[in-house]
Amino acid sequence: MSQGYQKILIANRGEIACRVIRSAQAQGYLTVAVYSEADRNALHVQLADEAVCIGPPAVGESYLKMDTILAAAKRSGADAIHPGYGFLSENASFSEACSQAEITFIGPSGDAIDSMGDKAKAKAIILAADVPCVPGYSGDAQDDVTLKTEINKIGYPVLLKAVAGGGGRGMRVVRKADEVDDAIAMARFEAQNAFGSDVLLVEKLLEHTRHVEIQIIADEHGNCIHLGERDCSVQRRHQKVVEESPCPVMTPELREAMGAAAVKAALAAGYVNAGTVEFLLDDDHQFYFLEMNTRLQVEHPVTEMVTGMDLVAMQLQVAQGQALSVKQADVELNGHAIEVRLYAENPALDFAPQMGTIHRWVSPNGEGVRVDHALKDGAEVTPFYDAMIAKVIAWGATREESRTRLVAALQRMTILGVTTNNAFLQEVLGHDVFSLGEARTDFIETSGVLAFENTQPTLEQLLIASAIFIERDASGISPLLKGWHSTGKVEIPIKLAWEDEVFELNVEFNNNRYSISREDEAVEIQVDSIYDGSVQLHDEGHNTSINFALQDLSLFIAFDSEVIHLRDITYAPLVNEEEAGNGVLKAPMLGQVVELHVAMGDHVEKDDVLVVLEAMKMVNHIVAPFSGTVESLSVAMGNQVDAAQAVLTLTPDEPE
Repeated sequence: MSQGYQKILIANRGEIACRVIRSAQAQGYLTVAVYSEADRNALHVQLADEAVCIGPPAVGESYLKMDTILAAAKRSGADAIHPGYGFLSENASFSEACSQAEITFIGPSGDAIDSMGDKAKAKAIILAADVPCVPGYSGDAQDDVTLKTEINKIGYPVLLKAVAGGGGRGMRVVRKADEVDDAIAMARFEAQNAFGSDVLLVEKLLEHTRHVEIQIIADEHGNCIHLGERDCSVQRRHQKVVEESPCPVMTPELREAMGAAAVKAALAAGYVNAGTVEFLLDDDHQFYFLEMNTRLQVEHPVTEMVTGMDLVAMQLQVAQGQALSVKQADVELNGHAIEVRLYAENPALDFAPQMGTIHRWVSPNGEGVRVDHALKDGAEVTPFYDAMIAKVIAWGATREESRTRLVAALQRMTILGVTTNNAFLQEVLGHDVFSLGEARTDFIETSGVLAFENTQPTLEQLLIASAIFIERDASGISPLLKGWHSTGKVEIPIKLAWEDEVFELNVEFNNNRYSISREDEAVEIQVDSIYDGSVQLHDEGHNTSINFALQDLSLFIAFDSEVIHLRDITYAPLVNEEEAGNGVLKAPMLGQVVELHVAMGDHVEKDDVLVVLEAMKMVNHIVAPFSGTVESLSVAMGNQVDAAQAVLTLTPDEPE
């Protein structure tokens, strides 16, 4: 029987830590935050009743150190630990260590985590419970010959998956025989790095299916219920992007069948607390067990919004040893909810993770809108943690109302200083296939939404940015004199840089009116005021307000969902255009060198992998653009590199 507790340590960070803290405090519990040195000023630290520093920024030296977490609980007097998701949430050893320390682990037992967290063990238990599974191989033999033999038996295409994995790590699609060797090697590498185990399983790749999961919760008195389903089909690189409840094609009969299968799976595993049973659903309404997540899911808010239940509060209830206060007959789904994951990443650069300071954060609001986040002005997005920085959820009486509310919320949201996938999310939500509820797991790859480019600033956008810079420079001048000149309008030259392009402009300025012309295009704006990071414009009775963040000569400005970063280089020194020349290979993102395949003087062939970087759970390969010799090498194993930092220089082979 679980013991009562009064103070809960949240062994996590970011938006999930904030979310758990709020629910725990609402239920009358004291809360303790833990934080790495990189998170010293984070929002979850401020929200908790107290906080304990647990070490350096790297997760292996802080959030993943079980002994340090338990010591923090002892030091603060916490008698329970909520793991959130990620980090130690699905670590069976941590669950057992909490039990041995007489600290309540708000989650399943170590045995349940072990049996369901290991995909091979889970599959055996599920098959014994007569729940349909995806055909595949999950045996102990892990040599290349065995895996290739089993792949040939199953037939292409197949999916390689880390047995201990999750979140898309250690997963590779294999469509033909000549891809197998590289796929096995990369899946093992990612699995070992992410989970400490390189054991793989093989599954038949079922394409054009839906990814549908069932939320369950069970108590230690033998009660287990499901809270309906979530459709998580919209994914990129096996990472969920959009989740919704209910599933657009769900019927009462199918929900009952899938719910019963999920409950059966949980009971077979002796499961207690909240968990999720994931299935693939085909067009004939046949479903197949995929895996069970033994923790709270990122997408749990959509279930909360359609059921009206607080899943964290229910977790706390169950962990206290109490019986569930809700029966299956009490569960009703009301309306529709859709969630999107906001990532610090650049869709135009193959979704490379982005780091930096958030200079301005304006959370969207509105009827039926919920935002789970840990953001604030001045917050740092670092390379040490996951790139997801917020979740935006909208509820509506119908699916279409939910969708339109969510799009509007994303348009109202402002985040300046770090590039995000906001515009990409809006493109996904606005696509006809998604709007009609017809998205499958291959939607993003087949819909064209990946053909995403950062569009060049318009002349009007450049003029608004110029006005902000000019107003900044004129801030100490009396409004009566600002822009005044004896000959009338003032013409101000300004040079703005956007990505690799430079715009040389001549802005005409008279009091609060600005104009600019280029070729056959002319634009004029009237600036009513600039105050507290917002510029108010007036155009023939049309008033608009645009948010911006100005840091020295760097300007981030939000135009609906599009954020443009411009730099004022009007007085910057001339740059020698003869830079390092061909062969200088730069880091595509900030990250850590986890593989180094070359040394000074090595000869390489075109497309050879030279350096592997990892940051925010993403692995990036720097490859040789041509055959040549390594002339210089400026990094070593384990080094942290900045985005665009020179990594090495190649001298191309002389043409024959």
